[in-house]
Amino acid sequence: KAGAGSMIELMKFDMGGSAAVLGAAQAVGSLAPEGVQVDFIVAACENMLSDKAMRPGDILTASNGKTIEVLNTDAEGRLTLADALIYAEKLNPDKIVDLATLTGACIISLGNEYAGMWSDNDELAAELLDSAKGSGEKMWRMPLVESYKEELKSKIADLKNVGGRAGGSITAALFLKEFVTKTPWAHIDMAGPVWDAKAGGSTGYGVRTLVDFVSKQA
Repeated sequence: KAGAGSMIELMKFDMGGSAAVLGAAQAVGSLAPEGVQVDFIVAACENMLSDKAMRPGDILTASNGKTIEVLNTDAEGRLTLADALIYAEKLNPDKIVDLATLTGACIISLGNEYAGMWSDNDELAAELLDSAKGSGEKMWRMPLVESYKEELKSKIADLKNVGGRAGGSITAALFLKEFVTKTPWAHIDMAGPVWDAKAGGSTGYGVRTLVDFVSKQA
């Protein structure tokens, strides 16, 4: 990641999805809405270079047994997020929502003000869009183009961790979808609005949307 334009010094915002989950957990815990149970899951791990670091071409086995050919070690967040989704579904929830600063491609698509949202369930998608609008956080539903899954096919594993350059945020969402089997699911890529460059700090994007969404489930 090092080099001109790499934003390596700003990678502290690359845990923005986890920060939003923790922020929402604190707020929901304080509000304690009746009649709803929420499990907040953060797939945290060390991401520094070491002699145990993954190399391009390595094969990773997810916790559900699926094998992943790691072609891009910078697409690492989705690897831990995949296991978080597997774990979440084992809890038998009614709905699963994940948040991540997953792709630069989403910033190219929607700019710095909008998060992208992908879902395999229209009702869940509508609920999230309504909560985002009411909370003043900009969100746009993006397509899950099934034909793009071809980009994730691997000759030596069940799938690759990245597709081609085109539609990168969509193939990233399709990758995550491979780890949710039956539960209505939505993925929010908040790479754009997580950081305010003018202010030089994080925005807390996602907390208000999540809290509103959970409150309406009660």
